[in-house]
Amino acid sequence: MKVDLISKNADDTMHLGAFMGEHLGPGDIIGMTGDLGSGKTCLTRGIARGMGVSDTYGITSPTFTLINEYPGRIPLYHLDVYRLSGSEDLEDLGYEEYFFGRGVTVIEWAEKIDDVIPSDAIFIDITFLDETRRAISVSSTGQSGIHLVTKIGEEVFNEWH
Repeated sequence: MKVDLISKNADDTMHLGAFMGEHLGPGDIIGMTGDLGSGKTCLTRGIARGMGVSDTYGITSPTFTLINEYPGRIPLYHLDVYRLSGSEDLEDLGYEEYFFGRGVTVIEWAEKIDDVIPSDAIFIDITFLDETRRAISVSSTGQSGIHLVTKIGEEVFNEWH
C-alpha cells in the first residue's frame, strides 16, 4: 500500500507527522529516505508531537549521538544512521532493543541499513520539489503500516487536495 502527497511547506510536513504519531503503536518502525535538508527531522518532530512528546523537548537529528529517546505516550526512538557505513555498525548499539521494543522507532537515512529493517516497516521517501514543497511517499506491506497508509490516504491526502 502506498500514498503520495505533496507538502506545501514545513507546517504540512509537521501536520503529517503529528497525524502519524497519533496512530503509531509499540513496535512500529519507520524508515525514512531523502536528501539532506529534505524534511526528515521536521517529519520526525511532528511524529513526536503526535505521540505526546512535550514541546519542551527539542527534536533534533541525532547525527552524532546516533539515537535520541523521547518520552511520550510510548517511547520514541529516533535514529540517524547517516554516519554509519552499513548495518554492521549497528551491532554495538543493540539496535534490536529499539527495533523490537515497546516504542516507535524512526530511522533517518534508512537506505544505509535497509538489510536489517523489517520488510513490514513503514517507509517514507521525501523528495525536494522546490524551496518549500516536498513530495512525500508513504508505503508499507505490514498490517499496521497498511492501516496507517490507508488513513493517511483517506484523511490527510483528501485534506491537502
